[in-house]
Amino acid sequence: MIDEESQDDLRVNKNLGVYKGALYENIVGDALVKAGYQLYYYKREDSTLEQDFFVRTMHSLVPVEVKANNNRAKSLATLIKSDKYSDIHYGIKLCNGNIGFNNSIYPKLFTHILNCICKWLCIIRQMQS
Repeated sequence: MIDEESQDDLRVNKNLGVYKGALYENIVGDALVKAGYQLYYYKREDSTLEQDFFVRTMHSLVPVEVKANNNRAKSLATLIKSDKYSDIHYGIKLCNGNIGFNNSIYPKLFTHILNCICKWLCIIRQMQS
């Protein structure tokens, strides 16, 4: 949630660039809640690793990263690669980019079909096992 002072700055100064990431995260969070998901955020105490959202499928925990641009999603990649998080196999990155696949990260997938995508990825993963 953007605080009152930031909301005023955004309205009066139309300073979107400063708040774009927070606004995108709020929009995605709202869409996830409306789709029936609970919101989970993760910040590891001993590092800068943080994750915006998580979606639970029957077999996996799927981290969801929201970016206002198409920068790297370092925390998302770390979670996917780490043996510490055994139920994370892939992630979803919502960003200003093309739909594609890169190192188990699926960028710019529309939130309203997130549930279908997670089911589809789960089926593919089961077929590969």
